This record gives sequence, C-alpha cells and structure tokens, in this order.
Amino acid sequence: MNTLHPVVAEVTQRIVERSRHSRDAYLARIDEACSKGVYRHRLGCSNLAHAFAASSEADKSALRGKVTPNVGIVTAYNDMLSAHQPYEPYPQQIREAARLVGAVAQVAGGVPAMCDGITQGRAGMELSLFSREVIAMAAAVALSHDTYDAALMLGICDKIVPGLVTAALSFGHLPTIFVPAGPMPSGLSNDKKSKVRQSYAEGKATREDLLEAEAGAYHAPGTCTFYGTANSNQMLMEIMGLHLPGASFVSPNTPLRDALTRAAVYRAVAITALGNEFTPVGRMVDERTIVNGVIGLHATGGSTNQLMHLVAMARAGGIVLTLEDFDALSAVVPLLARVYPNGSADVNHFHHAGGMPFLIGTLLDAGLLHGDVRTVWGEGMAAYRCMPTLDGDGKLVWNEVTASANLDVLRPATEPFRPDGGLRVLKGNLGVSVIKVSSMPADRMVIEAPAVIFHEQEELQAAFSRGELDRDFVAVVRFQGPKAIGMPELHKLTPPLGILQERGHRVALVTDGRMSGASGKVPAAIHVTPEAIDAGPLGKLRDGDIIRLDAINGTLEAKVDAAEWAAREQVHADLSSHHVGMGRELFACLRNAVGSADTGATIFGKHDRHHAADV
Repeated sequence: MNTLHPVVAEVTQRIVERSRHSRDAYLARIDEACSKGVYRHRLGCSNLAHAFAASSEADKSALRGKVTPNVGIVTAYNDMLSAHQPYEPYPQQIREAARLVGAVAQVAGGVPAMCDGITQGRAGMELSLFSREVIAMAAAVALSHDTYDAALMLGICDKIVPGLVTAALSFGHLPTIFVPAGPMPSGLSNDKKSKVRQSYAEGKATREDLLEAEAGAYHAPGTCTFYGTANSNQMLMEIMGLHLPGASFVSPNTPLRDALTRAAVYRAVAITALGNEFTPVGRMVDERTIVNGVIGLHATGGSTNQLMHLVAMARAGGIVLTLEDFDALSAVVPLLARVYPNGSADVNHFHHAGGMPFLIGTLLDAGLLHGDVRTVWGEGMAAYRCMPTLDGDGKLVWNEVTASANLDVLRPATEPFRPDGGLRVLKGNLGVSVIKVSSMPADRMVIEAPAVIFHEQEELQAAFSRGELDRDFVAVVRFQGPKAIGMPELHKLTPPLGILQERGHRVALVTDGRMSGASGKVPAAIHVTPEAIDAGPLGKLRDGDIIRLDAINGTLEAKVDAAEWAAREQVHADLSSHHVGMGRELFACLRNAVGSADTGATIFGKHDRHHAADV
C-alpha cells in the first residue's frame, strides 16, 4: 500500500479530534444495541406473530427460530422516477435469494422518492431538500419494528440516498448494504440537450423541439446519465464501501445487474451477527470512510449538493465534517473524470472506461485514499479495484481494472485533467459559500461586476426575456435558503446565464439557494451562509453594489465602504406565498428547525458550527 498523502492524513486526524466526543457517544450507543443479540427474539409472542403473519409457512417456521437471519428491505420504489422504477421486482428477487442461503427477507417499509428534474422551478421543489429528512424518518419507522438482522437500502437519487444513509447510521448496530439499480442507456447527448435548452431560452426553438430533446435524453428506466447528484450518490456509496465492488453503474434489467442484486443479499446475510463477519454499519463507516467520500467527490467533479449531504450523513454517525475539510482536500485531490457537465461523456462512458474500479485503484496507488477501511465486502479497498462480470457459466466474477479504456473520460492520478478537485470555499463580507470550478472557463475564475438583486428566480428569467441583462453583472438571488423556502435548486437559471456568458458578458450568480448537480459552467457562489432570512449579509446588498467573486483566492465580497456597510439595514421579504400550497404548509416545522447549509441543512442534532464537537 502506498504512503497516505500527508494532507489526507492531516485532514482525517483533524476530523477524528473534532469528532471525538460525539463519535464516542455514538459508538457507545450502537455497541449497547449490538450487545443485545438477535433482536426479534426480544419481542413478545403476540408481537412476533404480527411480524410474520403474512409470511409463507416456510418463512414463518424460520422466523420462529433463533438462527435464521431476517433481512429488512427499505425501498424507494415508484414507477414515476426512471431511476427507481427498476426496483419494482427487487423485493421478490431478494426474498428468493435470501431463501437460497437459509435466510428470510421482508419489505420493512417504503420511503418517498421525488425527482428534482420534475419539480425544477415549481412549488414542489421547495419540499425537495426536506424530503431527505422525511426519508430518514420514514426509514427509521420501517426499521423500528426491531425484527431485522441486516438491512438492504434500495435508493438512487438526490435526497434519497443521503436520507437512507442517515437512517442506516441511526440504526448503526445493523449491517446495511445499499443496492443500486443502474443508469439508463445513453440517449441524446447531454451537450445536444443543453444546446436545445439554450435555443429555447433564446426563442429559437419551440416547446415541441425542447420536449423532443428532453424525451430523447430521458428515455428509459434507470438513472439519468449526466453526472449530477444521483450519480454522485452512487459514486459515494461505492467509494465509501456501502455498495458491492463495481456495482454502481451496471445497467438495469440485465443478467449482471440481477446477479449483483443476489450477491448483495448473500453478503448481507453473511455479515449479520449470526455469522462470522459481523459488520455493523455504524462501526464500518468511520472518519476515514467519510474522507474517502469527499475525495471521490473531488476526483470526479461531483455534485455541489454533496457538500451538504456528506456533512449531514457524517453527523448521523457522530462525525463532524466541515467545509474547510472539503477545501483542504480539494487542493490535493486531482480531477480524474470528465463527465457532463465537466465534459461531454455520460456515466455509461465513464463506466466503460474503467469506472469506479479504475478510479479507486489509481487513487489508492497515489496514496489519496484510505485503503485500510472496512467495507460491506470485507477489510480494505483492494476488492474495489475490480469490475464485476459474468463468466461463461453465468457466474459472477470480478477482474481487476488496471488501465483506463478512454483517457478523454477517465485518467490516472499521474495524468489528471486538472491538479485539484475543483471545489472552493469562498469567504468575505457576504458570508461563507462554495463554488464548483471544475467545469468553469479559466477566464471566469474572477468576476467583478455590479449586483442585480432578485428575490425569485422567475424575476431573473423575466428580466432576461425583456433584454435587460445584456451586460456584465452579478445576479444575487436571495431568500432561497433552507429556513426561508426550503433551499430549492435554481436550475432554471442555468440557460439564461449560460447564454449571457456565451455572448461575452462577465456574469456570475450569488445565492443562498442551491444549483443543480448538473450545472457549473457559470461562476456560482452558492449555499451562502448565513442566509438572507437569518440576518445574512446578502440582505444588505443593493442593486449596483460592486461584488467581487474570486475563486482563485477564495473570496466573496461586496466592495462597499465598511462604515456604510455596517450601517445598512437588512432588507426583508414577504415569503408567505412560498409557505402554503403543494404541501408546503406541512413543512413549516422543518423550516423552523433546520440548520445552516454549512452544517448540512439538517433538522437533526445541533447546528452551531462553533460547537461542532457537541453534535
């Protein structure tokens, strides 16, 4: 094993020290749960009878005893989301596989799964971030029956995987494996789709043209093929050892996909407390695992949404991760993948070039990954260098991937696309924010221009349509944070800002909201903390103030006289229309309880970043 890079070692140790109190308390809690043995046999007879009443006679007989593992399935299946539709037959496949190895499997419960691609620009998007918390709680309800020896989590997309991870770590005494479903086949290229979107924004394409392009891109069961949050989730689950090796990007409804699903069941049974390889997920996922996730995000140019999700997931396991950790690691982890929006390839091209096995292998060779972590597959990351396939007899085997099959898509750490990970933390008198620079043009790393203030993304779109934005400016879209309106993604802003940038204007975005995991070509300082509704500095800005966004030096500042800035009053906004309709009134308690973006924008635990050790 190569020597671990000193910055990776240093950041990891910082996280260990910072998390010592909260991590020790967490481990003590799950160790106590582990010590109680097989859980369903603490149930009274009536309770247990309820638990297996609907099971087959064979399963009932097995569940009466004390030596048959019971695997709980938590599923995010619905047939409206292309990524989750392939999960429909999984429960039956899992039950059959479990019986083959002397176990039982039951669907413990379902969790909601919404699609940001459908709710973009709509009221439903204001529920999106909070759906992560609802998913965590729904999965906790499912597992709270306390009748399972292991769990299988069926989830793919944006908030779903982070919510399921949060629940899994809350039940850290259970072994847990995440079971993917894979991406849809490649359709209309992301570049062509993006061009039609921009043409439509300019009035050069019809709605029918746009719908035809979108339907050509999103055309089959499986995950969308661009490298947004959903596919970043899949990368994270593999590099954090929660998937089987090489499982993330195998297509749905194929013999190989089915074989990997069965193998996940067999492995879940093997790592219960009833076997010899007991692997409780709360012990398995430690500070090194979280650091590996951050490194994977940098090396692939992954979604900015993970800056919040990884912080929230880590905290569920008593681990305190900060934006400073992301920033420090980004400086030494090279960008090794070019997948849209960081390039023209999609995740299928990435997988065929060597995918996660090659990526993990080259990071291990460069000393940029903790190779000694525990995974659902066993000790160490060595097995994750290997790609699964079926041999001539249809048997599942793994072969090591030693070279990239396409250097335009995936490169070794010795020949990166860029020497750093492309994520920056920005600080200044406008607060703390983050920016993704891995797909930004080199001449847009610094933007200094007058502010144009908006309180709704629709206001910016309307101003663009009226021709009022054909100039250099910094768009400030404020009152978009988690406490204000649930922190919706502002993906609808990408086409107009992209058009203005292509016209030669120097434009940027500053917001306390989010941008899609599929964006990043226009400079965007996002997740600004504190948010405007929480007395954040964005509330002091006025139209015409000069803003300097400097992604090279990591600063975000309003160039306003200090005395004038200190004397300015906060602007307030009437957000009442965002708090009712489309179920938003039901989420008031979450808006009131949520923490800041830099602490994960979560309702769970304490949120004060200055007292992080007490989380």
